Amino acid sequence: MIKAVLFDLDGTLLNRDESLKIFAYKQYERLFDLIGHIPKETYITRFIQLDSRGYVWKDKVYRQLVEEFGITKITSEELLDDYVNEFKHCCVPFDNLLSMLEELKKRNMLIGMITNGYGQFQLDNIKALGIENYFQTILVSEWEDVKKPDSQIFLRAARKLGVLPSECVFMGDHPENDVQGATNVGMIGIWKKDIQWTDVQAEYVVDDLMEIPAIIDELAKRGIEIH
Repeated sequence: MIKAVLFDLDGTLLNRDESLKIFAYKQYERLFDLIGHIPKETYITRFIQLDSRGYVWKDKVYRQLVEEFGITKITSEELLDDYVNEFKHCCVPFDNLLSMLEELKKRNMLIGMITNGYGQFQLDNIKALGIENYFQTILVSEWEDVKKPDSQIFLRAARKLGVLPSECVFMGDHPENDVQGATNVGMIGIWKKDIQWTDVQAEYVVDDLMEIPAIIDELAKRGIEIH
């Protein structure tokens, strides 16, 4: 009996690649007087490369940019502060995010989120997407002191929702952190397709968020009753 649907954030609900491009462009424009000696496309391209799709925190990214480009009018710490304060204004959702959440709400599903990252930063991005109120629980690794794919964060999310892991589906874009991590505790793993990986083992694979309600319906038809 499936009672809850849980999600990753970055690359799953938040189109982080697109959001980061928008942010980098706006940061360059905003700080042009301080970093304008660097060609715009060079700055944006290198920033995205060093970010490594979010797996390198920006303190390291900005220290590297300052060193590589001889930035002297602004410090790496100040650039990081700008990122922390401004990224939330650049958040782009994947298509059909709100429609999908509404459909799950209509089906009386409990909805949760497990995301790696810094607590307030991630919460600001969730709020920027306008989806905070759809979630009965949101776990951010910094605040939980444990991160995916550790089983404890998945078990904790299920416990907070008052359900068993076997009563949950979990969707994310990372094969190990999300899909395997969820599967390891008995959740049904759903992979949100990402061009970085191929041949990912998951019970379900989706391109579009609106495929999720259909998966829930399919599970019901297979005899897994929705509460």
